[in-house]
Amino acid sequence: MGKPADLQSMVTGFRVSAALSVAAELGLSDQLAGGPRAVGDLAAAVQADEDTLRRLLRVLVAVGVYAEYDGSFANTTVGEELRSDRPGSLRPLARLLQDPAIWAAWGHLGHSVRTGATAFEALHGIDLWTHRQRNPEQNAIFNDTMAALSSYVGDAVANAYDFTGLASVVDVGGGQGVLLEAVLARHEHLTGTVFDLPHVVAKEPRSSALESRWSVVAGSFFEAVPAADAYLVKSILHDWPDDRCLQILRSCAAALNPGGVLLVVELVLGRPGNELQAALTDLNMLVVAGGRERTEAEYAALFEAAGLRLTRVVDTGIPMSILEARRSSGGS
Repeated sequence: MGKPADLQSMVTGFRVSAALSVAAELGLSDQLAGGPRAVGDLAAAVQADEDTLRRLLRVLVAVGVYAEYDGSFANTTVGEELRSDRPGSLRPLARLLQDPAIWAAWGHLGHSVRTGATAFEALHGIDLWTHRQRNPEQNAIFNDTMAALSSYVGDAVANAYDFTGLASVVDVGGGQGVLLEAVLARHEHLTGTVFDLPHVVAKEPRSSALESRWSVVAGSFFEAVPAADAYLVKSILHDWPDDRCLQILRSCAAALNPGGVLLVVELVLGRPGNELQAALTDLNMLVVAGGRERTEAEYAALFEAAGLRLTRVVDTGIPMSILEARRSSGGS
């Protein structure tokens, strides 16, 4: 049974989030990549006040992000995950919290719970996507976050799913194309396209070895997507309410080549082992984007309404699952 001190830590947990966000914004873990540094040296390097930086570090030592040795500070294994040069770095995710609009939206959670409305849009008068388009710096941080998270997911998806018999794949809403790169690298018979809005989509792969099998198309997945044997749709449907998801799914169903598959990569509610992460992500979708996480049955119902059928759910070894769907008999 929980203790009052445990509840107090939960109530005040936002303060740790704030401290981590500032550490990420300052790039402290990058500065400590070479080993321990005195706080004065570190403060000069990140252009911070020495006394207040020490106070910030005191908190982050207490929660295990950094370690202190005779007045010098160093990364722990946890702190290493905030280094920008680490695959799947969590630094961009922590930096997202530096956006005052995101902080304010979470303070408006009660409005969402009472009304069902998206807190971000109710508070700021615009949706999250318009906000990011109007704020290129925040959009760049968001793109970096998606790329970092996709690098974590990419190998798991590429290894878990058998793409034999498929020739072409489109990463729908793929942003920087990190997931597509992982799939193309693992399955050399595939050609791939990253598809996203013009201000988001990558212009070229990070690996020159993939250039001959890589293409880019800009557009809106609410309207149409390029034809393909397979669609990767990772962390897209959870951003949107059901009616908008149906638009995306119908775009894919209409363009899917005969015998093709739709591969939706999402956290799925109700699957054991990731309950807290899934529940908090679901709440985040309510607050900032107006979407939601869904159960397997809810995804199956969405697919059916779009002329698709859920054929199986593939475990990836990480919290994300692959929901495989195919065009229904007689579906459009």
